Amino acid sequence: WDIALCATGTAVAGENALVLAVLFYTPSLRAPMFLLIGSLALADLLAGLGLVANFAVRYLLRPPSEAAELAAAGLLLAAFSASVCSLLAITVDRYLSLYNALTYHSERTLGFTCAMVLLMWLLCLGVGLLPLLGWNCLRDQSSCSILRPVTKDNAAVLAVTFLLLFALMMQLYLQICKIAFRHAQQIAVQHQFIATAQATSTRKGLSTLSLILGTFALCWIPFAIYSLVADSSYPAVYTYSLALPATCNSLINPIIYAFRNPDIQKSLWLACCGCIPSTFSSRPRTSSDV
Repeated sequence: WDIALCATGTAVAGENALVLAVLFYTPSLRAPMFLLIGSLALADLLAGLGLVANFAVRYLLRPPSEAAELAAAGLLLAAFSASVCSLLAITVDRYLSLYNALTYHSERTLGFTCAMVLLMWLLCLGVGLLPLLGWNCLRDQSSCSILRPVTKDNAAVLAVTFLLLFALMMQLYLQICKIAFRHAQQIAVQHQFIATAQATSTRKGLSTLSLILGTFALCWIPFAIYSLVADSSYPAVYTYSLALPATCNSLINPIIYAFRNPDIQKSLWLACCGCIPSTFSSRPRTSSDV
């Protein structure tokens, strides 16, 4: 199981490093939306490195070091916290881009987005420092959670916070769905589109939302609920079997949020073969695409 987690972490780090490289070396990808995607990719990159570091601390470092174990645990906590918060930030950004469509670009400047992302990362880094500041169970093994060296109480707080954030994301996506459906109806009336075209566009938006929420829920909710009810006395195989899908979410995030983006796709094609395929769709995204 630990080898599987380490291999997953390596794949996660490599995939998200590719996303960051594309965003860094493409000057046109400097909009607030791409900054949020970059924040998500950086968080997932650090999560992948944290999984590799955790494996190295457990199996390669001799003699074992408590400080190294706490540092690896802190890196994982900070990275996965930043990943979830970046997903929430992307959700809020998508909601505002539809709700305040007329003033969105003037209000959500790059500087404002940078400030919000920096504040979010400082908060997540603070969460990552908690194990090093004494919030651990190394001195009292009976208080350990399934997320050693995190205590049971702290694991419960993290799990409840995650479930609340997921509920907020789901509510925002429901609102996005309503707004997108209303915009699609208005566009269809104004341009006299046929009903099937409107229905197809709306269904595409709904399928995207279902993919986002479904993937996130399947990867994380079982692990979060298990963290609430289980403790260190439970068989480790249960923890591993639920932790592995949760880490795989960082492997799926670039596919959903980065590689499906037309602008990033163009940059990847230019970087790989120096051209853009003639079959590449240049159709602008609409509100129905969400």
